[in-house]
Amino acid sequence: MMKERLTIVKVGGAVVEDEAQLSQLLKDFSAIEGRKVLVHGGGRKATKVAEALGIESKMVNGRRITDAEMLSVVTMVYGGLVNKNLVARLQANDVNALGLTGADINVIRSHKRPPVIIPGITETVDFGFVGDVDEADGKMLSKLIEEGITPVMAPLTHDGQGNILNTNADTIASETAKALAPYYDVTLIFSFEKKGVLRHPDDDDSVIPTITHADYIKYKEDGTISGGMLPKIENALAAIDAGVSRVIITLATAIDGRHGTIIQ
Repeated sequence: MMKERLTIVKVGGAVVEDEAQLSQLLKDFSAIEGRKVLVHGGGRKATKVAEALGIESKMVNGRRITDAEMLSVVTMVYGGLVNKNLVARLQANDVNALGLTGADINVIRSHKRPPVIIPGITETVDFGFVGDVDEADGKMLSKLIEEGITPVMAPLTHDGQGNILNTNADTIASETAKALAPYYDVTLIFSFEKKGVLRHPDDDDSVIPTITHADYIKYKEDGTISGGMLPKIENALAAIDAGVSRVIITLATAIDGRHGTIIQ
């Protein structure tokens, strides 16, 4: 029996902050036929709110260090401000959306990341209240989806002990896709402000058309791919390995596949 198609779109924080790009993305997302899920970031909004509150944002290799104060900020911004605005705007586009963090209906459980050693940094790095995913509940999500509901996933998880944890939005998208792969023919689209993975960061047209595991290792070693793009591609490759049918990294205003890098 053929599985029904499901499209998961992850939208980054830069797009969430850009009204023109966000409006187009929500319009295009609403036009996608069949089942769908939206996963969002919101890091730039969190940084702005933190700054307004006098809280410093600290990043290491494109990932946010989340102390107790920053955890309050990201919980408010991701789970509230960004998530509910997206839900409201999707309702206006005739998409029956439901905003979720990982704690809601126990959909994504994680554990607090222990201090880690990062190449090039002498001391171990403690990311604070950051969660590494243990399990995503694809069965529960599929029940919602079969009721005609479009989940809108915020980049927050929980540890089962009453604690919210900040979790990379690309990871949320990948883990959600992996959890739903047994139930659907899943296409995962990472949408952001570039046309795809660029060979030359300053040349928006230098899109790498396809990336395999071997390509990724080569591009990582020679510095073609670095910074925040590393975890994005690692999550994309993990999704493919777990049975997700298609993964595309593309421009937010081209989620129909006109541009992009295919991960395979």
